[in-house]
Formats: sequence, C-alpha cells, structure tokens
Amino acid sequence: MNYDVVLTCAVTGAGDTTGKSPHVPVTPKEIAAAAIEAAKAGASAVHIHARDPETGQGSRDPALFKEIVDRVRDSETDVVINLTAGMGGDWISDASNPAMPGPGTDMIGPEERLAHVKECLPEICSLDCGTLNFSDTDMIYISTPPTLRKMAALVQEWGVKPEMEVFDLGHIRFAKAMVEEGLIDAPPMFQLCLGIQWGADQTVETMAAMKAQLPQGASWASFGISRGQMPMAAAAVALGGNVRVGLEDNIYLDRGVLATNAQLVTRAREIIERMGGRVITPQEARNKLNLRGADA
Repeated sequence: MNYDVVLTCAVTGAGDTTGKSPHVPVTPKEIAAAAIEAAKAGASAVHIHARDPETGQGSRDPALFKEIVDRVRDSETDVVINLTAGMGGDWISDASNPAMPGPGTDMIGPEERLAHVKECLPEICSLDCGTLNFSDTDMIYISTPPTLRKMAALVQEWGVKPEMEVFDLGHIRFAKAMVEEGLIDAPPMFQLCLGIQWGADQTVETMAAMKAQLPQGASWASFGISRGQMPMAAAAVALGGNVRVGLEDNIYLDRGVLATNAQLVTRAREIIERMGGRVITPQEARNKLNLRGADA
C-alpha cells in the first residue's frame, strides 16, 4: 500500500478524442488552463501533450509546448510539469508497398523528438521504452534501443527525469538495462501503461507481474484506460504505486457522463483518501522522485 501518492493528470494526449468530448483541451491556452485546474483539484503533476490549434491533432511543435509551459508557470500554480516525448516514432506502412512509409508517418531522430523538452526543461519527460503495435491498423510506434539510449543520455545531461513508459515486460527488461548502464539516475521512474492495444492488459494480475520485474528502489505509477481508469488507480495504490488519471486516457466520469480533468483528479483523490492514503504536494513529489527543484 502506498500512503503518500503522486497523482498525475494527463490532460489531453494526442489521440482522436477532441470530437468525442468538448472538455478535451486543444489550444495552448486551453491545455494550460486544464493543467492549472487539475493542479488546483489536487494533482501533484501534469502530463502534457500539445495539439495543433487548427486541426486538434497531436503536435510536437516546440513553440506550442513552450506557450503551454509558460502559461502554467506564469500562473504561479505549483505543479510538477511532465512533458511527453513520445511523438516522432509513428510508422504507417504504405498498403501498396509495405517497405515504404505511408500517409501519416512521422519518423524523426532522438534530438528532434526532444526539441521541446530542451526548450522547456520540465522536471519530467516521458520515455517510451520500446516498439509497439499501437492499434489494429498498419501503424506501429518505433522506439529502438539506440534511439532510447541517446534520448536517456540527453535528458540526463539536462537534468530532466525520464518517466519510462513501459507497455509490456520486454520494455521493462530494456529499461532496466539502461538503469544498469548508468543512463537513468536514481530512483528510476516507471509508468506501467495498461490497456493500450496491443500492449499489456489492464488487470490487477498484469500490474502485479510488471511491478515484480521493476528494479530495486524504483518509483512507479500505473494507469488504465476508459472504464478501467479508476479501478487501475485503486490497484496501483494498493500495490504500492502512484497514479495517473486524465482525459488522455479516459473521457468519462461515470457511465455516459463526460468528465473534466479536474473531476477525474477529484475522483482519484477521493479514492486514494478512502483507502487511507493521501495525495502529496508538488514539492513533496519533487523530493520523493529526486526531481529538479527537490529540497537539498
């Protein structure tokens, strides 16, 4: 059981959810406002993606990320900032020639994948620790060992903590190799990503199996998607982990009731408190996770 929980809100993501809920933020102003509202509802940290304001699609434009981060920081609302670094690895096979990239492919190198992280220098950025069939289409997310090692080395140099997102046991195996190679500072930080097609299933048994493979002393959190979000949040706390909720992973508060990010944070905080735990403050999270800005 974890009695001192880091609660992260993933406020928007890059998925095709903007047409499904009016609460999914799109513009930098909306995304920053959602992050601030989540923090005021009790979130220790916010996980941030940027979207193209014109199309609503996910974007890796450093200028958009900088505007979001600047708005959050200028609000003087204390919250740990966690930026995605998961874009730039999308390969979609051309149906007529599978050896060639099809429309929608977005493949770039490690430095460019981290351009917005270097620009904003958040406390945390995500690091997706492997390749995955990310849907039931010809799209595959590609993140190779050399790319990941280079990204880990860069964020280590910048003082940004990598949150190693793992979608199956093989991802954990490689993440542990990076820890052993000295590319990840202690304590290593993991996010057990459950329910993503075709990654690890969102069950308590799966979460426990993945937790069992983490290195000694690791900090970890987990999330589920859609209706599995709150059950997986409770399971993570019971198994000793931290929690992530938010509109990136689930747009509903109850069956048929669309949620806001603040409402999901409030619901998760209530669950944690009813289990006997508490959500720790952003500064306590910095201290616990050994982030930039931790008390000496």
